[in-house]
Amino acid sequence: MTTPVPPPTPRNALGTISVLHASILLRAAAAEGADTAALADNFRLGSDTLGSPAARISIPRFMRLGHAAIAQTGNRALGLRMGALTRPVDAGIAGLAGQSAPTAGAAISTLVRYSLLTSQNSRGAPSVQPAERKVRFYSIRPYNGFNFFVVDSVLAAWTQFIRNVTGHYDVLERVTIEYPSIGLDDQFEAWFRCPVQFGAAENALTIKPDLWRQPSLQAQPAMHEKLVELCDRELQQIERGWSVGDRVRHLLTPLLRGETPSLETIAGKLGVASWTLQRQLAAEGTRFRELVDDTRKHLARDYIRETSTSLAEIAWLLGFANPPAFHKAYRRWFGISPGEHRQQLRATD
Repeated sequence: MTTPVPPPTPRNALGTISVLHASILLRAAAAEGADTAALADNFRLGSDTLGSPAARISIPRFMRLGHAAIAQTGNRALGLRMGALTRPVDAGIAGLAGQSAPTAGAAISTLVRYSLLTSQNSRGAPSVQPAERKVRFYSIRPYNGFNFFVVDSVLAAWTQFIRNVTGHYDVLERVTIEYPSIGLDDQFEAWFRCPVQFGAAENALTIKPDLWRQPSLQAQPAMHEKLVELCDRELQQIERGWSVGDRVRHLLTPLLRGETPSLETIAGKLGVASWTLQRQLAAEGTRFRELVDDTRKHLARDYIRETSTSLAEIAWLLGFANPPAFHKAYRRWFGISPGEHRQQLRATD
């Protein structure tokens, strides 16, 4: 059984991921001839950490690990190899619950529904649109050499999962990928066995109609029911630890893209009136505007410290109207400009 993760206000505001995913990455790198012992040592991933289902690492650290592995192997499509080597158990009890579901559609829906058990990203959460047989991975723009593989590995792992539960290899109708082509279109289409559109509006898989409805080869009703109960229990335990402020932050962060979400928008997503949300936040000693500012502050610090994202892109990701507004806020928070702070941090690495 996996151990519940903390509420979505982790030490790294950009999010955390289970080391199960790091283990998959290292398996894929080893298959490509990388020195994985050196990689693990460089990223402080000892055997005790990698062997713990409860251990987590920050999203930026995971992306740097992937970038280093790609640099060692020279395989820019390492995410596809990760997907090929992913097993249902690598998603913890969510993977086992999905594997035992009655149909392929129910299997992938179960896996995605409990994704929070192994990954919490400030950018959003994956989703399923059953009517369209579509499985969506959220946007992680802006794209660069550090995060292409993340999209590849998620979409490939979902594809491999569907192949696993159906026993079929040609399971997809279409794949769309948000980032632009990196010149490996034929390799991607050969791996996914369907058309792949780069520069698309979303990261998503569309599953073939007959495959969506197909019974799972590992279907086991009693075990599925028991595992879903365990997943629900752990998910409830996670969410029970969230304050109203935590829930607001969880909804707020993915919406901070070029704009500031309103109190009314967040209240609507929580299913309460705006005045009710104001009252609940006041009872916790905070206000909506303070939460927005605090969320931006923590995200800004981690973008500057953990990533090479440009300052203009960070300003957009945090919902500022323009880069000067971001610079002004950063000086208010930390007493230094974001560019100067990044230089200081790099000098001490």
